[in-house]
Amino acid sequence: MTRRFLFVLGSARRDGNSASLARRAAEQLPAGTEQRWIDLTEHPLPEFEDHRHDSDHVRPPEGNVALLLDATVAATDLVIVSPLYWYSVSAQTKRYLDHWSGWLRTPGLDFKATMAGRTLWGVTAFADDEPVVADPLVGTLHHSAAYLGMRFGGVLLGNGSRPGDVLKDNEALARAKTFFAPDAPAPLARFPYEAGSTR
Repeated sequence: MTRRFLFVLGSARRDGNSASLARRAAEQLPAGTEQRWIDLTEHPLPEFEDHRHDSDHVRPPEGNVALLLDATVAATDLVIVSPLYWYSVSAQTKRYLDHWSGWLRTPGLDFKATMAGRTLWGVTAFADDEPVVADPLVGTLHHSAAYLGMRFGGVLLGNGSRPGDVLKDNEALARAKTFFAPDAPAPLARFPYEAGSTR
């Protein structure tokens, strides 16, 4: 299958550290690899309304929800690019993930089966000396992948607070060079209580 990357940018700041690190990693993809970048600040999603137990969601015909839905199901590789905000993903990113709940109930879509086997990745910048503070963000993405039966490529971590700081993180830049090029396909995500868990 031809790889199609969707980068979902969830920063409240244009061209922030997370986006800069993601672009460095994307530069290493083979020439001709399809890439689509969608900034959630430029394409804001409405607050998610949970109607799961009331009625099925109707597939949105237009607007930002339709744009993100169509781009998401078209991607073989979905990259969540979010800074670490209060130890998890940004509000914009969380809202995008919340909309997945509606897409699970959209007639004719079969979102869970569609996403199964595809790969979820993360890229984040954080302002701390200890990478462990990003564990809640990693857990959010890993468990979301596990629920949908997706593969999980991991999270590329970089250190930075002020704009451009991450480009001084030489270890992160070195990891970016091979982040999307593992020797084998990313493992299927499994919840910690499942046999063969990747965490």
